[in-house]
Amino acid sequence: MAGKVRTGVALVAVGLLAGGTVTSATPNPPGRFDRPEMGFAAPSTVLRDGPPASVGLDPAPIREADTAIAEWTRGGSPLYPGAVTLLAHNGVIVDRTAVGHAVKYADAQAELPADRQVPMRRDTIFDVASMSKLFTSVAVMCLVDDGRVRVGERVSVYLPEFGVNGKESITVQQLLTHTSGLEPTIPLWRDWPDRASRIKAVMDRAPATPPGVSFTYSDLNLITLGVLVERLSGKPLDNFVAERITAPLRLTDTGYNPPATKLDRIAATEFQASPPRGMVRGQVHDENAWALGGVAGHAGVFSTADDLAVLGQAILNGGTYAGRRILRQDTVRAMLTNYNTSFPEDAHGLGFELDQPWYMGGLSGPHSAGHTGFTGTSLVLDPASRSIAILLTNRVHPGRDRGSINAARQELATGLSRALAVRPSAGERHWSTGLGDSAEATLTGPALPGTRALRVGFDAFVDAGPGDELRLEATDRNGSWRSVLVRATGPGAPVGETSALSGYGHRSWWRVNAIAPVSDKITLRWRYLTDSRYTGRGVIVDRILVTDGSRMLLNGEKEPHLMRPVGWELGSH
Repeated sequence: MAGKVRTGVALVAVGLLAGGTVTSATPNPPGRFDRPEMGFAAPSTVLRDGPPASVGLDPAPIREADTAIAEWTRGGSPLYPGAVTLLAHNGVIVDRTAVGHAVKYADAQAELPADRQVPMRRDTIFDVASMSKLFTSVAVMCLVDDGRVRVGERVSVYLPEFGVNGKESITVQQLLTHTSGLEPTIPLWRDWPDRASRIKAVMDRAPATPPGVSFTYSDLNLITLGVLVERLSGKPLDNFVAERITAPLRLTDTGYNPPATKLDRIAATEFQASPPRGMVRGQVHDENAWALGGVAGHAGVFSTADDLAVLGQAILNGGTYAGRRILRQDTVRAMLTNYNTSFPEDAHGLGFELDQPWYMGGLSGPHSAGHTGFTGTSLVLDPASRSIAILLTNRVHPGRDRGSINAARQELATGLSRALAVRPSAGERHWSTGLGDSAEATLTGPALPGTRALRVGFDAFVDAGPGDELRLEATDRNGSWRSVLVRATGPGAPVGETSALSGYGHRSWWRVNAIAPVSDKITLRWRYLTDSRYTGRGVIVDRILVTDGSRMLLNGEKEPHLMRPVGWELGSH
């Protein structure tokens, strides 16, 4: 039964993880964003420290992201008191930072005296909140590898008490992909008196919607899976996770209910009045996980950036790290396959979230995987570039009303994406722009004779947020700008004619052609607009050629000096 993952769910091996090989037949040079990798990294890949340049990265975008992360710890109303970051590419940790404070407040408002505040360290231990769901999911998939679980099987086969009140048909896959129909959470800590009654409440709960018809992110899904792991393994969840995940990977600072000897390295979370816990530090922040003894399928794990990077590299390696395998390759491939194609905004593998630009930023793509945590944490894995981005903050310290840190999550991941190179499609230089939210950049050519329709061709590398657009525009007879319909060809290009180019994740150059209208004189410009959220790596234009059918009117490779850039740069990266 060891291979039953294939029969429990249709194993869709497509795209970047397709095929049976572990690695690309001819590995791409490191540092390239426009050369997506196929398959997994070599199983022998072990993380080491090195400068960005050692793996072909431009350090400038990384420095800019680090500066932004640090700035968010400052001022009268910081986004979070402190943060630890880690960026890795091709097996090399290229950047680590620790800024701000792990402990800053005495209660819900008052700051501690300066000499009692605890600065962040690179080895600060964080309550990673819902990132714990990844450990539970990996634990479930360990049981799949053992032949004890089939992901397509009904949960009630393994937990008969779960199969009541409309949950009889819910499968393990639906729990892992949050399509079970269970509601997000219930106040176990408040409304039930002990662990046994709290677990029973989850087992008894009726789904809020019919299973399989919608996506609803639910803690109850993973609480149930934690119970499943315990039932089938005969071991408490924390013991099973230690035995099968953290011990083999030698994650010495990762686990549940950290010992008091590590308290000085643990970041504080929230000052809680209800329940009356005071300043929470060293205990799980999530109230339900706390009420379940600190060990639950949905929350409870504490970890460091370095330990999480090892887990991430093990996934990029196809389940192996430093000679120790925790999952089979096809099991990891299944975890990184999207089973939620019916819910396009909620792509999800077996435990891993996929292709979520709201925190994956410029590393987003069909197989980009990761998770976030309510306490202010995120992990992004990008198999296409074999990269890892980790942001750990204590944004709920001392209260949960600081607001979203998604801007910081995106900033870090996008900084790493922009450090990766996109080489010119022709010649030695290209025009590039990487804007933030709600911005505009224009690249304007010279005035051209327009007595005949102009044929315009250019190469475009488009990695933009879902609402961001690259437009080709031309002046009409009145001198007003009008969009020109274009037709792009290449992997991921839009079908047919369009007035705007957008998209991300394909990481390929497109050839774009258009016919500009007849006018006495005509000026062309390339205009990039971003909306108020989610920017990707940016867009690049190269190999601009404009003719009237018989004469060359503009050759961008030979005449870059004729272009007027606003927000665009001429470079080679």
